[in-house]
Amino acid sequence: MSDLAKSFAKAKLASLPPEPPIHEEKDYEDDSSSASSMSSTGTVIPSSSQRPGPTVRWSDYFAQEFYLEQQSDTGRHAKFHVYLTPPASASAPLLVLHHGAGSSALSFALFAREVKKQLPDAGILAVEAREHGSVVWSPEGHVINDLSIDELSQDMVDMVRLTQVRMGWAQLPAIVLIGHSLGGAVVTNTAKQGVLGNKLIGYAVLDVVEGSAMEALKHMKSYLASRPSTFPNLDAAVDWHIRSRTLRNPQSARASVPSLLLQTASGAWRWKTDLSSTEAYWENWFSGMSSKFLSAQGAKLLVLAGTDRLDKELTIGQMQGKFQLQVFPAAGHFLQEDQPEKTADVVAEFIKRNDRSTLVLPPKVSDLLAQGKKV
Repeated sequence: MSDLAKSFAKAKLASLPPEPPIHEEKDYEDDSSSASSMSSTGTVIPSSSQRPGPTVRWSDYFAQEFYLEQQSDTGRHAKFHVYLTPPASASAPLLVLHHGAGSSALSFALFAREVKKQLPDAGILAVEAREHGSVVWSPEGHVINDLSIDELSQDMVDMVRLTQVRMGWAQLPAIVLIGHSLGGAVVTNTAKQGVLGNKLIGYAVLDVVEGSAMEALKHMKSYLASRPSTFPNLDAAVDWHIRSRTLRNPQSARASVPSLLLQTASGAWRWKTDLSSTEAYWENWFSGMSSKFLSAQGAKLLVLAGTDRLDKELTIGQMQGKFQLQVFPAAGHFLQEDQPEKTADVVAEFIKRNDRSTLVLPPKVSDLLAQGKKV
């Protein structure tokens, strides 16, 4: 579901007993409830180990940053924003990462670093959607803010193809699509469309299922009205994300939060993406997602922060062994930020198990006979 809608939904669970603390990051001491405490944002005081440190640059996690230009025959013009760490070889897979609503490609910063430890040859392409860092204009020069699921899926495929051209790859690498929240809906829709053909190894969806997403959308407007509209500085924004339990990992917050904001003429910082203006697309993002996830071609991985998120259709599919399920009960909605190492471990193992390029097939009988060997 939408990242922020999920945070609001979790706020209603603040009365539940606390879950085990998170120990993923050495500088983070998690001693509060596992539920996002949106209602207590003004009273929760972070410990000294939780206070924001200096923000970091994208170059700490990715090799290159591109603004990819596209001019269509109809006159439509696009400028797509991506971060790339290229594959080390033509046979290495490319992980394509799509963020959630209101988030950014840098929500995968720590995850990307951890994946490279597990899969040093793999490439990583983190893309940003329209209204989140990429822009598409009409022939007349007007911004096209169509955020429907099919348009977002096509944008992601376009970014993959444009990256191929920019890098001079003769052909696309084997691809694994990974999406968080809204990004999960985008990669699922793309997999269902089959536009990447046999280049798609599989897809991973991080903490979103159709049933709970549609339910949480009922609370989205209330949540958006309750959060701060501006911050006096970036440290205050990072601090709010930690205190509100939106993010539970200060190191990731320092990497991702600055990319969510723009500075105004007064010096204050406001949200880059106006999520209220996207309301017309909320149901379109998640409607039918469970069916698409189960029926699309390719290996399937679903990583959740709790089993309560499974809807009926996915519960049946999981019992039938149609996809791999992993649950991180100590993580929040932004599980790839809260527990980047564990998320990377699961994704890396998923890729190793399903990457066809690593399969060693037995020799053909005809080849053995041609070599004079007995069969």
